Amino acid sequence: MSTSRPGSAARVTAVLLVLGALAYTAWALEAVVRTGLDPVRTYVSELAATDQPLGGLFRATDLTAGLLVLAAATTALLATRRQPTDSGRPRPRRLVLVGWFALALFGAATAVDSRLPLSCAPTADPACAAREASGLVPGTHTAHAASSGLAMAGALAAMIALTLAARRYRIWRPLSRTGAVLVALELAATVWTLTAVAAFETGGGTWALGVGQRLQVLLVALWLAVLAVSVARERP
Repeated sequence: MSTSRPGSAARVTAVLLVLGALAYTAWALEAVVRTGLDPVRTYVSELAATDQPLGGLFRATDLTAGLLVLAAATTALLATRRQPTDSGRPRPRRLVLVGWFALALFGAATAVDSRLPLSCAPTADPACAAREASGLVPGTHTAHAASSGLAMAGALAAMIALTLAARRYRIWRPLSRTGAVLVALELAATVWTLTAVAAFETGGGTWALGVGQRLQVLLVALWLAVLAVSVARERP
């Protein structure tokens, strides 16, 4: 995707990334729609639990977000060109390829995650938490935790790899300028979220788990938006 003006693949990738970022922030509707869940202490994914009144809506937006990002990453992978070396022999921009593959993993895992919803909201419902601790909840709880972890690992890997690529290869100027800050904030939000999850699971409270995780997913969405702008403005 290195042409004198944004090519069709670059435009498609950028549009898909923007739409994916918007769908990935659908949880922000809780600011204007009554969900019954406290955003300070609850998981974002609890909005999509099968016992929640708006669960179907949030599962649909998660699926949409995952498929859009997967489509964007796939389009970019197919369009990525090879960069010549000093000897004139082509070589792939490895960080770019790694980053797009990681972003595709994030999209795919997010889509799968939406098909493995929680059955109830453990941080808001003590009875649900007790059943979860006793292993009396559907297997989707365990599968959901695995797919969520895989999605976030893919997001982090993509953020790091593509931000490094932007700086090393001198491409995607907006991402080169702001990506490192977003990556640092994302790592801090991830540490906060994981620490809060550990505290909750050991009976130590939630440590504002909801705030940490919402910040975590919001930063991913912001980074996707910056990447979209960078791809759309790309020049040789």
